[in-house]
Amino acid sequence: MAASPGRPLPLITDQHEFFRTSGADGRLRIPECASCTALIHPPQPVCRSCRGRERGVRAVSGHATLVGFTVSHRFSLPGLPAPYVVAEVALEEDPRIRLTTNAVECDPGELALGMGMEAVFERAGEDVWLPLLTDHFRMTWRSRRRQIMLQASSSSPWWRSVRCS
Repeated sequence: MAASPGRPLPLITDQHEFFRTSGADGRLRIPECASCTALIHPPQPVCRSCRGRERGVRAVSGHATLVGFTVSHRFSLPGLPAPYVVAEVALEEDPRIRLTTNAVECDPGELALGMGMEAVFERAGEDVWLPLLTDHFRMTWRSRRRQIMLQASSSSPWWRSVRCS
């Protein structure tokens, strides 16, 4: 995704720089405790589970469950015209870990608590990638449609590979 011009950029600090710059390959990364492997988000110097201070970074699936959202119809930000959706999701790997960001490429009227969401990334600067959310069903369908289109453009038509028994 291309960044919207004028969209406010997050402040990058040493503690969470990896989080803002790691979206180039489309993988969501969350810090984890090196001692107990608990996910730690937002980044903190001490693990909530074991009080460990050594951290690593884990690439997670990017799949999550929508646990809260609001649709702003009234107020716009530079590069973020109304209406826009601010959504909170619980990560599939650990539902206690929440991510709050914008939901994109989905109809705000179709959002429902408990629905599956998936992380996508928008380039917002030289090395800054913003994690955003999209409807997991639509993302899955887009991936499947792209796969069908690739098969259709191959040398042998996809329908010739279908076998009926």
